[in-house]
Amino acid sequence: MAKTPTAPLDLSDPDLRTRLLPHCRVQPGEIWRDGTSGHIVGCGDAADAGFVERLCESADAAALAVHDPPYNMVMGEKRPPDTYATWCRRWIDLTERSLADDASLYVWLGADQNDHFQPLPQFMAMMAGTRFDARSFITMRNQRGYGTQKNWMAVRQELLYYTRGNPTFEVQYTDIPKILRGYYKDVGGERTENLQRSRSETIRAGNVWVDIQQVFYRMEENVAGCYAQKPLKAIERIVAASSSEGDTVLDFFAHAGTTLLAGERLGRRVVTCDIDPIFVEISIRRLERWREDGRPGWGRSHPFERELSRRDRHELAAVEAGLGRV
Repeated sequence: MAKTPTAPLDLSDPDLRTRLLPHCRVQPGEIWRDGTSGHIVGCGDAADAGFVERLCESADAAALAVHDPPYNMVMGEKRPPDTYATWCRRWIDLTERSLADDASLYVWLGADQNDHFQPLPQFMAMMAGTRFDARSFITMRNQRGYGTQKNWMAVRQELLYYTRGNPTFEVQYTDIPKILRGYYKDVGGERTENLQRSRSETIRAGNVWVDIQQVFYRMEENVAGCYAQKPLKAIERIVAASSSEGDTVLDFFAHAGTTLLAGERLGRRVVTCDIDPIFVEISIRRLERWREDGRPGWGRSHPFERELSRRDRHELAAVEAGLGRV
């Protein structure tokens, strides 16, 4: 009997991976081209210059790159922060080659508060040596966190925003109502209230995002097995702010395919890749699922439900029930 995963879909389980890999249509080094919207999805190393060149060769220079690399991990192994930063410089340089003269770059990156906040400071120092200009340090608040009774609960995710040249930026507004009232300044000789000067009845998005729901298994956009999945709303905010309809968007760490789906929904062409064929397949299936029935994920199900045998589905259900997930 195959080893039962210890989570609803444990994609690190060797037995499960062995059974899923034959169902992945894109193998290492290969590239899938979407015939509908022109998206490009490859399976390869973001730090491999030859692969990235092939991935991007038929696409226009990108107006935007959104990357969510594994934190302190290189090829599935934890590395010292300086080594990690050196690896990051390789795919940052390849990103720069693939961007338009006026372009934006966003990078999600963790900061381990129990270990000198690495790799965030090392990454920031590395970026200071590039031709990108630092623009903002964004924090997205998680609803769930981690920590002990002897420290502040860690509930933040860091997002770094860089630009080069003079890229587009469209102000975005949250769903949070603007309720603060007061007379703040004179306009044209007339004292105006805050709401009178506003373009919107809601608060403009700043560099602290508290209005976006962290993805968890009960949400329809959930993709089981993708534990680093970013909320679709967060990626769509970035895409809407820093690109225009018809632009090309890069994502060198596809994972759950969120950037690919965001681009599809907002009319951008996405060029993305992942080093793992399973995540590449998940990304393509997520795009296809959206096109078929408008669903952004699998909720409590998962992308490979058809491929798993009935016995396996029963085993997974039993595990989930034992973990209180059903």
